[in-house]
Amino acid sequence: MCRQCQNQIAANACRSFTLRPSSLCADAIAMAQARRIECITVIPVRIIACAPDCGTFQEAPQDPDSLPGGQPEWTLPPTMQTIDPITLEIQWQRLISLMDEIDDATVRTSFSTIVGESRDFACILVNQDGYSVCQSSFSPPDFCVILPRTTRHILTRIPKESLVEGDVLVTNDAWLGAGHLPDYVVITPVFWKGQVVAFVGTIAHLADTGGHPGDIESYDVFAEGLRLPPCKLYEAGEPNALVFDVIAGNCRVPDLVLGDLRAIVGTHRLGANRVREFLRDYDLNDMRLLSDTIHDSSERLMRQRIQELPDGIHEFGLDIDGYIDLVHLHATVEIRGADIYVDYTGTSGQTRNGSINCVYNVTYSSTLYPFKCSLASRIPNNEGLFRPIHVTAPKGCILNCEFPFPVRARAKTTNNINQVLFGAVWPILGEHAQAGSGSIWPFSVRGDEEGFGNFSVHILPHGGRGAMQAMDGMIPIAFPHNSSVTPVEIMEVRSPVLIKQKEYLPDSAGPGQYRGGTGQLMTFQSIAQTTLTARVRPDKMFCAPPGLSGGEPGRVGTVRVNGSPIERFPPIPLEYGDEIELRMPGGGGFGPVSERSTEAVLADYRRGYITREGALRDYGVDVAGEAR
Repeated sequence: MCRQCQNQIAANACRSFTLRPSSLCADAIAMAQARRIECITVIPVRIIACAPDCGTFQEAPQDPDSLPGGQPEWTLPPTMQTIDPITLEIQWQRLISLMDEIDDATVRTSFSTIVGESRDFACILVNQDGYSVCQSSFSPPDFCVILPRTTRHILTRIPKESLVEGDVLVTNDAWLGAGHLPDYVVITPVFWKGQVVAFVGTIAHLADTGGHPGDIESYDVFAEGLRLPPCKLYEAGEPNALVFDVIAGNCRVPDLVLGDLRAIVGTHRLGANRVREFLRDYDLNDMRLLSDTIHDSSERLMRQRIQELPDGIHEFGLDIDGYIDLVHLHATVEIRGADIYVDYTGTSGQTRNGSINCVYNVTYSSTLYPFKCSLASRIPNNEGLFRPIHVTAPKGCILNCEFPFPVRARAKTTNNINQVLFGAVWPILGEHAQAGSGSIWPFSVRGDEEGFGNFSVHILPHGGRGAMQAMDGMIPIAFPHNSSVTPVEIMEVRSPVLIKQKEYLPDSAGPGQYRGGTGQLMTFQSIAQTTLTARVRPDKMFCAPPGLSGGEPGRVGTVRVNGSPIERFPPIPLEYGDEIELRMPGGGGFGPVSERSTEAVLADYRRGYITREGALRDYGVDVAGEAR
């Protein structure tokens, strides 16, 4: 007997369907757990729950064949319908390819280097309720977590029922969106048969948002530029002139910013058409069943992987650079059954010393990423993967800052979250854990020069990646993001800047049984007749990328302007001939140095990753006589 609805729960069944336990009343869930069934797959003859009270099923006749035509008088709710695995895979992959097409169109039609070359954007499809279904293959994975949350926030202010075809929604509010003002969130509803069935969404880092010209020195978010609340960028297919004027009037390069926004809107129109074609081809009225199936199957896989880990509580603390003062990150990770609980109690408080604070959205997404990589790397990102992971960050700490603390350089903090998590759980993750990486060093130059006009160019160079249990760290590569590096030729064509050096830094990688990835050296020189403004946001200049399991840390980074080292990073004026040199850190090593083979050390020397002195100092190997 169900205590909630007083209906009988029968043990026998006449037909089978797959149901999530969350859709059943309490006694049905208990029955499933007692039988160790993850999903109930039987519908009892009489009743399993009462629809009015439990919100699940209508009463089923004991003998369906006794009805006229042999058919029951009740209709299966959507959660009781199923998609066979082959159809699911075909439809799922088609949606991903659809988002890949939007991604490619964004690159081709964008105006700025930060979008078109560095690819600091993501294209994501969310369902009618604002939960992610899939993203493009090239999208930064953390944005897949953030955009759905932002969509749901926006829909509380601009209800779905009020939208009409041709509407486009936008915001760059850091606390609702991706954590800092340059990341604009653009969302377009997809209409099919008169109803909203999905949203095509993009998060893109735009070239400028006004505010203080520096990248890291701000007292509050008001100094960081325009903060646009959720509003309609387009209404019924027509541009909202007031919103466009506000954005253009509050940035230094309106052609780039508005050009990127219009490009994104154009790709969304393409995406909406592709979604409608998809629904027509499969004769679907909406995407509910498909998105529910994707979410449920992904959640089930993630929970299975978590259950393979031993239950327990793991803690780790890590000091990171911060700005002016060091920052302490502390994580407690509990593995409990099929769930993971992460608590950042013990982390440093929010700060006015640099715009390195993080809103909860980005802390949450940055926390999920290393677990997704380690436990379900082959499953495309979607909402279901994230359900078993629960994140707590005390309000007022640097990982859950309050309004209006400065946040522009928040990645300087979030890029280290994976390191504190791997530090806590690497003993149980084994080969999937990774030592500390050299991070991303965003660099940009802005000016107004004859032959180039009013320009702004961005490049996202990287340090070396951390080593893993069975693999050396990759040489300079983005982690924990997958942004690209603007090609040297593009930088030089679109700005009066020469890139004089771009090369590996020997001996920068952390030694270990598995060596960290090498850092890199880049030197930029102004050839402008006017004064340019450069911005750089380095990381790990004081706290080196840590090693794991006895591996050594990588080498810290340095910044020099005309040969002189600097440790503070306000906007940097560049006159003709001035140079900025970036020496980016190498990744941390994994495992004891003594266990690295001599042949591996010799191979590193031949490739130029280490010097003769480094081989002898770090590994005790004399490479005299080896050719390079």
